[in-house]
Amino acid sequence: MTAPDLAPPWCLDLDEDKPREECGVFGIVGHPDAAAITALGLHALQHRGQEAAGITSFDGHRFHSERRLGLVGDHFSKGEVIERLPGLSAIGHTRYSTTGETILRNVQPLFAELQTGGFAVAHNGNLSNGLTLRRKLIRDGAIFQATSDTEVILHLVARSRRNRFVDRFTDALGQVEGGYAFVGMTNRELIGARDPLGIRPLVIGELDGCHILTSETCALDIIGARYVRDVENGEVVVIGPDGLESLHPFPARRARPCLFEYVYFSRPDSVVGGRNVYEVRKRIGALLAEESPVAADVVVPVPDSGVPAAIGFSQASGVPYELGIIRNHYVGRTFIQPTQSVRELGVRLKHSANRAVIEGRRVALVDDSIVRGTTSRKIVAMMREAGAREVHFRIACPPIRFADYYGIDMPEQDKLLAWRMSVPEMREYLGVDSLAFLSIDGLYRALGEPGRDDAAPQFTDHYFTGDYPTTITDLRGEAAKQVSLLAEAG
Repeated sequence: MTAPDLAPPWCLDLDEDKPREECGVFGIVGHPDAAAITALGLHALQHRGQEAAGITSFDGHRFHSERRLGLVGDHFSKGEVIERLPGLSAIGHTRYSTTGETILRNVQPLFAELQTGGFAVAHNGNLSNGLTLRRKLIRDGAIFQATSDTEVILHLVARSRRNRFVDRFTDALGQVEGGYAFVGMTNRELIGARDPLGIRPLVIGELDGCHILTSETCALDIIGARYVRDVENGEVVVIGPDGLESLHPFPARRARPCLFEYVYFSRPDSVVGGRNVYEVRKRIGALLAEESPVAADVVVPVPDSGVPAAIGFSQASGVPYELGIIRNHYVGRTFIQPTQSVRELGVRLKHSANRAVIEGRRVALVDDSIVRGTTSRKIVAMMREAGAREVHFRIACPPIRFADYYGIDMPEQDKLLAWRMSVPEMREYLGVDSLAFLSIDGLYRALGEPGRDDAAPQFTDHYFTGDYPTTITDLRGEAAKQVSLLAEAG
């Protein structure tokens, strides 16, 4: 089979057609180096958002904030920036904009002076009724400074008539829907909250007797902190002078954490829901090899996210694992590209085929997912250009057929390749000799479950199944259309 006719294979960025990471949050209370530790934690969470980062600290009298567009290391590795963030408490955020533009006023943590005092908040996820609430608040006279849905929480807290701050905060949470993990800071307390289904992750750590809240355990590892436990779904934790208080202000619901944390988002060395992400991804690859074996000479991962699954695929199948695509991690974003021909050559600096591994061989390519399919076509073309005799694509998750409204920046449904095409049609479009995806039951088995319980799913998996676990108030029309399309598709 020949590769499809498309742009030169060297015009390749392996990150351009991925579900974008959500955001990362971090907070610590009671530590003399709170801002510096928060900056280190954000370094570990950089994979969750590369557009912007911010830190807010409290010194016992005043709040201090530094927010920047760009990477954590570009701004918060500088001593003078950390010196402008004094205090024993700090929260931080790495951002990829799922809601709101990439502008400085949207960079978190957001801060407001309320009747109860200053309040800073950082948010991972998406409020699926945020636009509806925003419109209502504006009609009632609220003035918004940003376009992020996170600002809605500030207004809801400010308008609450409850007395204690934590009661105002839970009052606000009771009005929102969607997937979220919040880390907030007042002049007395660090506050964390996780949505009632636990869609977005949040964990508790401890360093030198000081409590930490963060998105992933890898942020604890980088600072030598001890993992204590996950924040439970629907739980609100308040950490103050008297220690940690756990509140469950909402009716108990069964947890349904996001499956994409295991497929793609979380760092491989993190532990999510008691499961080591690297080991889960290797099991995913092994089950993929079991479900969809292929006669191949070499297993090649699509770097970097496809690496653990490819290792598992290789180990289970006995087909040798090789680095057939070489990624240069030292290429910056500002490479001068004056002409199209130079731009095409410049992309080779980022990724290139390892011809010695590929030429004349039957290649089993392993990737974590296919979204639009544009990058996957280029990868296949690159393999053909390097002399591959056959190219077989194996995808370490089920086909992504539905949009996300809980904090993942994913295209609308009509842009998703698996919605527009059947697997045979995708195979032709991508130009591969064979194409197979891991089954939904296989993905559940990789997580230690016997399979998906269709009556009571154990995880949030709507991007594969169309089973949205909450109301989507802001997109009622779009959601209704998707349900109708799903019914028509059988």
